[in-house]
Amino acid sequence: QVQLVESGGGLVQAGASLRLSCAASGRTLSRYVIGWFRQAPGKEREFVAGISWSGISTMYGNSVKGRFTISRDGGKNTVFLQMNSLKPEDTAVYYCAARSSSDSVYYYWGQGTQVTVSS
Repeated sequence: QVQLVESGGGLVQAGASLRLSCAASGRTLSRYVIGWFRQAPGKEREFVAGISWSGISTMYGNSVKGRFTISRDGGKNTVFLQMNSLKPEDTAVYYCAARSSSDSVYYYWGQGTQVTVSS
């Protein structure tokens, strides 16, 4: 069982930066991959970024490559999403999720945090 709690969302202007946090708890976190997803009103959920708990492997969605960076602090069991050069189209509810490293399905989800980027 893995519990996830997101924080750090808010309202910013286009071009600004924001850092989201995902606090994870549970046993054997080292066996999990943590991902960030987002969903805007009327749109499908979109993969944003993912990181292995070791931090060795990272992956990004095409729409955020070069602007967003995922990282983790193993000592604090927290995964971060640094978002730079934000655009109005980045507006969405951002969720962090966890999946076993041996699986492709994200089973555990946080409650989400709202990010709004004004033009």
